[in-house]
Amino acid sequence: MKKKTFSSFPSTLYRAAQVQELDRRAIQEFWIPGATLMARAGKVAFRSLRQHWPKVHRLSVMCGVGNNAGDGYVIARLAREAGLKVRVFQVGDVTRLQGDALAAHETLLETGIKPLPFISGVLQGTDLVVDALLGTGLMGEARSPFREAIAEINACGVPVLAVDIPSGLCSDTGHPLGVAVRAAVTVTFIGLKLGLFTGEGPAYCGQVVFSDLEVPPEVYLPVIPTAQCLDLRDLPRWLPPRQRTAHKGDFGHVLVIGGAPGYAGAGRLAAEAAARAGAGLVSLATHPSHADQIAAMRPEVMVHAVTDPSELMPLFTRATVLVLGPGLSRTPWAIPLWEAALAAKLPMVLDADALNLLAEQTSTGKETILREDWIFTPHPGEAGRLLGCSAAEVQVDRRAALETLVQRYGGVWVLKGAGTLVGNAESIPGLCLAANPGMASGGMGDVLAGLLGGLLAQGIPAFEAARLGVCLHAEAARQAAMTGERGMLASDLIPHLRTLVNRIDPL
Repeated sequence: MKKKTFSSFPSTLYRAAQVQELDRRAIQEFWIPGATLMARAGKVAFRSLRQHWPKVHRLSVMCGVGNNAGDGYVIARLAREAGLKVRVFQVGDVTRLQGDALAAHETLLETGIKPLPFISGVLQGTDLVVDALLGTGLMGEARSPFREAIAEINACGVPVLAVDIPSGLCSDTGHPLGVAVRAAVTVTFIGLKLGLFTGEGPAYCGQVVFSDLEVPPEVYLPVIPTAQCLDLRDLPRWLPPRQRTAHKGDFGHVLVIGGAPGYAGAGRLAAEAAARAGAGLVSLATHPSHADQIAAMRPEVMVHAVTDPSELMPLFTRATVLVLGPGLSRTPWAIPLWEAALAAKLPMVLDADALNLLAEQTSTGKETILREDWIFTPHPGEAGRLLGCSAAEVQVDRRAALETLVQRYGGVWVLKGAGTLVGNAESIPGLCLAANPGMASGGMGDVLAGLLGGLLAQGIPAFEAARLGVCLHAEAARQAAMTGERGMLASDLIPHLRTLVNRIDPL
């Protein structure tokens, strides 16, 4: 069976219960024995082990009492057959084994490998650990003796290959359930689990390798995924080559409102990103203290010094899209501008303090009439303020937080962070896999907001603009990070944006 690489991942993501349904369908409706799937899983995992660590000789396999343990027993048997020195450690009551896992255990005993009891210090002297303790069915915190085994794995100082999911990690949310294994590689099967790619999942999973275990495509048909991976395959559809007779009026006019004293760069970054995304015209309404300076630095942007919301009215008549919030602040200067922008009823991207002001208004019980063609771009802290909870609570279940934001406010939401999510009321949410740690620096959100505004201005519907914009933003960051993630600046993305929006072929 050909190994699937990261780039050949399926586009669908599932919750644990959905993957269990896929397993059930494969076994009961397509007559694939569970033992066959277990053998395939063990074979795929062992092949991945050999590919990633070809020089490993001493292997320790940590097995629990569920089907994950069965996969571990298969891996141990294959490793012994390949000439590796293998030790298997049994965590939990072996009498709880049943079905295919019990059969795999019995086959392992026939090879002469007898699982040893787990005690502290047993992993000393090993080259690699296979984590086959707990699977996707774990809902509460890992308990003793699994908790101690996970701690032992994390402290042993050697690489870890996790089977299906790192033990202790919630497969639905990516939230560690008390304690979780930190793997270098996770080999996962049948369906990609949402928790591998959002929340803290990427920090615990390492590189993810996927195999469908050769189940028929029909297995997946009735199971609606919980999210879809985002990519740039729709780029040619929404940004085709331009007509030779095109003029600037064909591609919209973005008005960015932001840049309070001390935050001039935020407004400029958003405006420049909107222009590089392809908007025909870009204006920036900003504080008078730095308007001239921005105009001199980026003369293509029409910069307006604004002190009063009445000065926005003629700008609204010319604009087709607003970007509200980059560097806006929550000062007496900012609040009237924010109120005027909401009343303008134009397609809009709301970012940063535009979201914080919305949260403050919501907390006072004042209702704001919002529109479905508005895109909201909160990070977890801003999302928490909008939901009346902490950023940490948002991160515990980012998918649920996104759903609540959509239900409460309407519109299109981009919940930023590792595993950025994009959702609205009608569609399956999208999840971006392409971000990198270099994006953890000031101004990245301002570039994204401006980029989204530039796409809206070119006539792309809000949900599609959000999906496409998040992908473009992440891909620009990936290209910028080729010379190093540490020290990457938001402005480093902008030259790559221009190249990307002019691609004809999908990436």
